[in-house]
Amino acid sequence: MTQRRDSAAGAPDSSGAVVISVDAMGGDRGPSAVVEGIAKAHRADPELRFVVHGRETEVAPLIARHGLGNVCTLRHAGGVVTMRDKPSQVMRRGSDTSMWSTIESVRSHEAAVAVSCGNTGALMAVSMLRLRKLPGVDRPAIASFWPSFNPTRWNVMLDMGADVRADARDLLTYGLMGASYARNALGLTRPRVGLLNVGTEEHKGNAELRAAHELLTQGQERGGYEFIGFVEGNDLPSDRVDVIVTDGFTGNVALKTGEGTARMAARLLKEALSSSLMAKLGALLAMKALKALSARMDPRRANGGVFLGLNGTVVKSHGSADATGVAAALNLAARLARSGFAERLAARVASAQPPGQDARSGEASNESAK
Repeated sequence: MTQRRDSAAGAPDSSGAVVISVDAMGGDRGPSAVVEGIAKAHRADPELRFVVHGRETEVAPLIARHGLGNVCTLRHAGGVVTMRDKPSQVMRRGSDTSMWSTIESVRSHEAAVAVSCGNTGALMAVSMLRLRKLPGVDRPAIASFWPSFNPTRWNVMLDMGADVRADARDLLTYGLMGASYARNALGLTRPRVGLLNVGTEEHKGNAELRAAHELLTQGQERGGYEFIGFVEGNDLPSDRVDVIVTDGFTGNVALKTGEGTARMAARLLKEALSSSLMAKLGALLAMKALKALSARMDPRRANGGVFLGLNGTVVKSHGSADATGVAAALNLAARLARSGFAERLAARVASAQPPGQDARSGEASNESAK
């Protein structure tokens, strides 16, 4: 069941190594894409170590094929969570699954971060059950990168679908967590936070959004962010905001709309560039620029939604991710682990609570709450 767990050549518990817990069975492409992604991530960052969870008969040969025996520990888990499984079923009967085992490695502090390509609802349910919510967080959120014109080339948006509901205080918490994520993942000192609405005027939107606007305005100093007010859908890729806050229903619709529009634009461009001899010649002359555009817009580079608001860090990879996408999610997980993101996020959320609301708030200083 375990492959060279204590190998001197570099086992997951090697001193100073970043250890990532990986669900090998959750993706649409199966464990082969996940293990190949591990190999890519390790080539880019040899300090990484992995605890890999899945069926030993399927995963062990793949680890051996890629020569990863010295950097991977295999945890056998016979059960697999499918995309059709209901979260409630997984919570009741999923303790033998690779997804459950992956989260347990973070809960037991064997690994710093968990990564899975599996069922989003089930992964969030298991993560909440086993890791529990941070004090001060009522609803965890999923944060994702959104391509933008900012110098970092990315904005952060949340919630992307963890919970379709969000009241004013939830949206304030999303702003706090999103700003912390932007500081640690994008290196921003004071992120600009915007609240997604149907217009930028302060009287626009429902009562809940207007109440959230007031809370986000009041929380700027405690939260270490700049609140720029309401933003609209066309601001998602703009350079006037770094963190976009919304409820999970709106965020998920925006995400799927953006992905669908990008695929449509790519298809139409390809058809246009191959429609005639002159178009093909023009495409040939512009090949370098087209490749650069394709690389910048490649959704695999932004693969990895992060569950925020839990006692541990969980990265959700796209279910259809190939090896390149899996490697991107693993690299993101490694950056967050090295930054001490989980501890910083907990400290930031605690320090930003109103006095007396959270008993832990006095334990966190502003210096530690990056």
